[in-house]
Amino acid sequence: MDTISDIMNWLREAAAFELFKIGASTFTLGTLMTLIVSTALLIYVTAQIKRLLINRIFPRYNLDKSISMSIATLTRYALIILGLIIIVQAAGIDLSTLSILIGALGIGIGLGLQNITNNFISGLIILFERPVKVGDRVEVGKVTGNIIKISARATTIVTNDNISIIVPNSDLINKEVINWSVNDHTIRCNFPVRVSYREDPQRIRQLLLEVAHETKGVLESPPSDVLLEAFDDSSFRFNLRIWTSEFTDRPGVLHSHLNYAIARKFKEHDVEIPFPQRDLHLRTGFDALPGV
Repeated sequence: MDTISDIMNWLREAAAFELFKIGASTFTLGTLMTLIVSTALLIYVTAQIKRLLINRIFPRYNLDKSISMSIATLTRYALIILGLIIIVQAAGIDLSTLSILIGALGIGIGLGLQNITNNFISGLIILFERPVKVGDRVEVGKVTGNIIKISARATTIVTNDNISIIVPNSDLINKEVINWSVNDHTIRCNFPVRVSYREDPQRIRQLLLEVAHETKGVLESPPSDVLLEAFDDSSFRFNLRIWTSEFTDRPGVLHSHLNYAIARKFKEHDVEIPFPQRDLHLRTGFDALPGV
């Protein structure tokens, strides 16, 4: 019993050990441990609340996934801020005495935390304004993929190769971003096709429309169309324009399907595919050649 009593007395003395003072508030080792444990618990609990909102509560109201993610994230931020205020006050620290720390934090932000602060504020802008959202197909610089997560500092984009790329939130605000699915997942794709001048343009148009109609993933509405765009050096240049919602995140796959189908259709109907040609006319210099 004496040993247990000695241990308890030692723990109380250790907890009461004074580390420093902030104004009239004394910061002890026990205060530090309380703050660390309480903050860790707060972060864990708010993460569970966010997960509960997204997976259990919001699906009951048929909310869009991106809206659910935004509301849950903002709710977590609000709970963390409120929880930190309560934890600090419960630890016996007067918030008015934290002005020195806040000033020091401001200096730190000015010296080395600009990017972190910029990304955090950009994340809030994204959650409020929603220029992009979870599930969108976006193109940021050389990165193209689907957004699967928007966090406080960065956004996670998964490419078609199943590679996760972490993009700072500030890039989504300050740089040019192409959002392929800002309204819905229906997009139009353009496929250039060249044929010989020997072919009938109206016949080629009909064949290309047949290919579009027969290809899986091409929508009937809006309808496909074919433009005769130019008369190139050795060919007509057509542009097959189709609409799809199935291949929004895999346009290259649809392009391949259509190329195979066009090649097969042209072979069935003996359509000539042009190749670069040059006619060379020699008019002078033959008199100097022997035997000419």
